[in-house]
Amino acid sequence: MIIVGVDGSGAGLEAAAWAAREAALRGTPLRVVHSMPKWASEMPPHGPYTDVARWMREGADTVVAEALDRIGEQEGDVAVESALLPGDARTALIKAAEEAELLVVGNHGLGGFRGLLLGSVALGVAGRAPSPVVVVRALPVEGRRRIVVGVDGAPSNAGAVEFAFAEAALHDAELHAVHAWRGLVAGGFEAAASAQEEDGLRAMLSEALAGPARRHPEVKVTEHVVNGHPVEVLKEASAGAGLLVVGSRGRGDLAGLVLGSVSNALLQHADCPVAVIPPPRER
Repeated sequence: MIIVGVDGSGAGLEAAAWAAREAALRGTPLRVVHSMPKWASEMPPHGPYTDVARWMREGADTVVAEALDRIGEQEGDVAVESALLPGDARTALIKAAEEAELLVVGNHGLGGFRGLLLGSVALGVAGRAPSPVVVVRALPVEGRRRIVVGVDGAPSNAGAVEFAFAEAALHDAELHAVHAWRGLVAGGFEAAASAQEEDGLRAMLSEALAGPARRHPEVKVTEHVVNGHPVEVLKEASAGAGLLVVGSRGRGDLAGLVLGSVSNALLQHADCPVAVIPPPRER
């Protein structure tokens, strides 16, 4: 199933709308979840804080009901269920994602500070959840059938490429595969790649796409090798796209980091929803 976390914010409602469309296309159930403190969810009928717990549960029910109304207005045929999750939102969503094929959240919740681009929940689950995570920060305009995937050739990036092809096939969208590189020389000046180096980069990109392309021959793919910082290149590519797909960690990230610097920055600044795909699980 697809799981979407809602919190009563506008971003949460946009995430619910995006998740509903995705569930309809995939023909899969959608679960709408909202977290609340564990003590409130387990409060007995009588006690010193019963009224507070009842008020919190009623508020949680209202949040879920608003999301269900939004989904019903848009995708009436989707099988939808709802649940209240006890505990911290980040921990609860990560655990819930163990049985999901996709986890969807808004980029900013009610508890975020004004001026912050990314909420703590979105940042807390991206890269940590066992499933792909889509952070909805801006909904694509209808008719813009283009999906962008960042490709760096690392084994951990293979899942992102596979996910991007599957999404492009599902949405009848064109796939733009982008590899960004930056060559520097002494003094910090950019260095152009030699013809041989550029041929090598293009070969790496084509090789990374070869397997998924065979499995999805219906997807039209455009390959881009661009000299520039990956964040800047992929942010520009995301303008007008329906979805930007990145791996949770790249070649340049330190071992042990849960979320790489490029994916982190794109969650903050991309101009469309961003899918963060974890590396393949070790068997």
